Amino acid sequence: MSKRSMLVTSALPYANGPIHLGHMLEHIQSDIFVRFERAIGNEVYYVCADDCHGTPVMIKAQSQGKTPEQLIEEVGISHRADMQGFLINYDNYYRTHSPENQKFSQEIYLKLRERGYIFTKTISQLYDPVKNMFLPDRFVKGTCPRCGAKDQYGDNCEVCSATYNPTDLKDAYSTVSGAKPVLKESEHYFFDLPKFADFLHGYVKTVLPPEMANKLEEWFAQGLKPWDLSRDAPYFGFPIPDAPNKFFYVWLDAPIGYMASFKNFCDKQGIDFDVFWKQDSDKELYHFIGKDILYFHSLFWPATLKGSDHRLPSKIFVHGYVTVNGAKMSKSKGTFIKAATYLKHLQPECLRYYFASKLTAQAVDLDLSLDDFVAKVNSDIVGKVVNLASRSAGFIVKRFDGMLGSTICDEDLACKFTEAAPLITAAYEERNYAEAVRLTMTLADEANRFVDSHAPWVLAKDEANNDLLQAVCTQAINCFKALITFLSPILPQVYAASQEFLNDKLDFNSAAQALLNHQINKFKPLFARIDPKDVAAMVEESKQDLKEAQSAKPQKEATPSSEYVPLAPEITIDDFIKLDLRVAQIIAAEQVPEARKLLRLQLDLGFEQRQVFAGIKSVYKPEELIGRKVIVAANLKPRQMKFGLSQGMVLAAGEGGQDIFLLSVDNKAPLGSKVH
Repeated sequence: MSKRSMLVTSALPYANGPIHLGHMLEHIQSDIFVRFERAIGNEVYYVCADDCHGTPVMIKAQSQGKTPEQLIEEVGISHRADMQGFLINYDNYYRTHSPENQKFSQEIYLKLRERGYIFTKTISQLYDPVKNMFLPDRFVKGTCPRCGAKDQYGDNCEVCSATYNPTDLKDAYSTVSGAKPVLKESEHYFFDLPKFADFLHGYVKTVLPPEMANKLEEWFAQGLKPWDLSRDAPYFGFPIPDAPNKFFYVWLDAPIGYMASFKNFCDKQGIDFDVFWKQDSDKELYHFIGKDILYFHSLFWPATLKGSDHRLPSKIFVHGYVTVNGAKMSKSKGTFIKAATYLKHLQPECLRYYFASKLTAQAVDLDLSLDDFVAKVNSDIVGKVVNLASRSAGFIVKRFDGMLGSTICDEDLACKFTEAAPLITAAYEERNYAEAVRLTMTLADEANRFVDSHAPWVLAKDEANNDLLQAVCTQAINCFKALITFLSPILPQVYAASQEFLNDKLDFNSAAQALLNHQINKFKPLFARIDPKDVAAMVEESKQDLKEAQSAKPQKEATPSSEYVPLAPEITIDDFIKLDLRVAQIIAAEQVPEARKLLRLQLDLGFEQRQVFAGIKSVYKPEELIGRKVIVAANLKPRQMKFGLSQGMVLAAGEGGQDIFLLSVDNKAPLGSKVH
């Protein structure tokens, strides 16, 4: 077969938060595919980037007192560290906020406009009168118009799954300020997606798994609608040419980030970018995505590519979600696990192997059962594969000076490995990693039965058995060689260490070919068994929501009334009305290193911002507080502290220590509202 040439991408992580294990499923899946394709001799380029634009990034940066550029730079550093930690071997990990992406985005837009695929229309949108900004769907909440569930997002209800427009919500409020949104008209720019309906209807059937193509049938049945690709200032993104104060919607430039990242790489490496992206390119292009972004990648993205004379994706591979212990990831249970937290406690290849053992070509959800995770990794990698080498290598090194024999003693076993090799290759090619792992572990079981039946530790007791001992151990070592080579796309570090141990490059295409009369090196431990205590420590560190974690514990019996703190002396209504209590939102929070109890809070009261020092350090982490609404004593005389000026007091219940509970307010209450 002639060598194939391909570009592989993963969906772009959003630049307003950390990478978690749900994200890692996709990057591990694509990395295994890339390593396999390279192992069989194909030319593969592999790129990704951070998705940097949009309102959430802008607002988070503001809440931290940073520019969006500062935020995405910091997030980018942590994202790249997480990818490297999990051995994700990108050729280029870039960002969508780049000159290359701006150039491509504007060129594609102008080409679409020139061909009549862009039109303008005045629409009414919800507008935050406090923050003076139009609100994206996800920044509006209210009561579902269908089922009446409260606090639902502006585009769909998580209770009854209804979809609707933000203007359909009842009792709508802005999640940015808490204010009631008002309708405001604005001219928007639309991409005429319906003009591509016939093309897309046929195209998706050629590039998507059948179940995903079938899922899109409901969209085609409803009729595709024009796509609003503009957003009004203030907005962090690229400006639309010839349209003052208008910016490209993040989903216009996000997939173009694949092109931009590859262009950035090509310019540095002297690679011809155009041969991959021209309309008649014979190169292969593969996208790995989650099913939550299917609509954007299989409809908007190919339509904009076709309308601007660029090549189309060869295939779009879709995966499901990650659950942990059978449920959605939960902060209170410690199962919302960040990639960085995992890497503090466990080897990356443990998760790579477990995910691979469950991944097929179908977009089904994958459950990370932590008990099964420990058992499977320890049983398979340690017990079946590495153990095969560890209990055979010692005899070869000590009795035969590290020299493998000239023969093996079980041709039937060798044939099983040879016959399985093309099946394992086919499973990888089809991205059915679970089948590749199953076939490999079946061989591992066969190899271990072979070793157990010949018992080299018994043969070694009599030097008359030396020839048989060498042949048995030679075959066991060659079984290990084949197994670890078959697993090399999944376990790249163990594979690299095995190359050194076996003194061979371990070619995937000749994995089942025996090494005979070959010198190996002394065996060194290749993989550490998972200690369940490390998993428990990872879960414990992942518990970020203290209140939920505490509520999950058995409740103590009610404290007798005699132990309550006595009431303060009576006051009159005149005394009470001297207090001016206001609703505020925490927009920034940080530690005060010099203080044992204090956190520095930046509060937004709607009409002004204030700094307040609160003695809640023992219970609350700064990152947990951002966006929370609180009640503040607003007319308290400012107090000059050595750390700075405290301009009020945040109200809390409890007696201090671990007994502190911030008072909350209904999220619909506007900032600055007076508490009566």
